[in-house]
Amino acid sequence: MSNRRAARESALKAIYAVEIGKSRTQDVTKNIIKADLTDDTNAVKFAEKLLLITVDNAHEYDEIIQKHIKNWKVERLATLDKLILRMAISEFLHFKEVPTKVTINESIELAKEYSTRKSGNFVNGILDAVLNQLSEDGKITKKGRGLIESS
Repeated sequence: MSNRRAARESALKAIYAVEIGKSRTQDVTKNIIKADLTDDTNAVKFAEKLLLITVDNAHEYDEIIQKHIKNWKVERLATLDKLILRMAISEFLHFKEVPTKVTINESIELAKEYSTRKSGNFVNGILDAVLNQLSEDGKITKKGRGLIESS
């Protein structure tokens, strides 16, 4: 069983390097993800997929986030909060095997550990609203036992 928490942390570092450092995804895959997760090929694959989908869809995800933040602009969000929200939306939409509740819980933990004091609550609230919207729009398709739960 791969360690998905470590994979998410590594993906977050890689996404941050792409967003802030303007690094190439190939470089961060090699220098961050593969370096962090050396012997766990499943974790490397998970983190790399999360990186690529999140980076490729950043603009679309920012539009989704914008609909759920009142009197604020996505550009003004704490960078790590924004990146964690994007990662979670990637998991909601493209990782059919990951339960939405797990995605939300893991995102909250990442926010608490890597962002501001209030980020855990903020991320939780936004992701709950985003999940409700995506569910209503019929965009959440999960497969396997216990994968769809209402928050």
